[in-house]
Amino acid sequence: MLVGKKAVIFDMDGSLVDSMWIWPEVDRIYMEKYELTAPETFYKDIEGMSYTETAQYFVDTFRTPGQTRERVMQEWRDMTVELYATKVFPKTGAVEFLEEVKRRGILLGIATSNDRRIAETALKARGLSAYFDSVRTSCEVAAGKPAPDVYLKVAEDLGVAPDECLVFEDVPNGILAGKNAGMEVCAVYDEFSEKDDPEKRRLADYFIRDFFEIMDHTYEKCGAAE
Repeated sequence: MLVGKKAVIFDMDGSLVDSMWIWPEVDRIYMEKYELTAPETFYKDIEGMSYTETAQYFVDTFRTPGQTRERVMQEWRDMTVELYATKVFPKTGAVEFLEEVKRRGILLGIATSNDRRIAETALKARGLSAYFDSVRTSCEVAAGKPAPDVYLKVAEDLGVAPDECLVFEDVPNGILAGKNAGMEVCAVYDEFSEKDDPEKRRLADYFIRDFFEIMDHTYEKCGAAE
């Protein structure tokens, strides 16, 4: 999987760290506070959106009096920063895989849909910051996933061509973002997106349940690689 690669780029939530459980709880608390009801398509609607785009979706969809995009974003930060600092941990085998990638001299980047402060909090809390040569959020580019912008920005930071990059993603729109950037993509199992596993396997080049599978050569080759 790493042959010919000069950079490995991770989505953060659900791919590098086990954190997707936080957001349904944040949504529940926020909606309960403002007496909101989510549309049936809620999670599919926001999949891959940047932090800023998701906040704008809330403003446009729910039209809560007095709530601006910036207020929504700050409220979410206040609710989640401590959780990311204390309750979020790397996915199984992730740290060992980062060590192996660094040992091979391959560059590492983060391309996340999350807020920068939250992302930096999560990486610092688990001692992961030093591994990464670039950390970018979808809020810093023109469009969130499935647009390729954030992945292309990280590749630009690293000075690496897109076809020399390997991406790790846990949701279909994230996988599409990597593929749209011209990169190989490995889908990562996450309980939150388990129902999407067939689609993830169809879209991605590889599929793993944990990062030890890469080092053990037990990962799956998927639809895009065939």
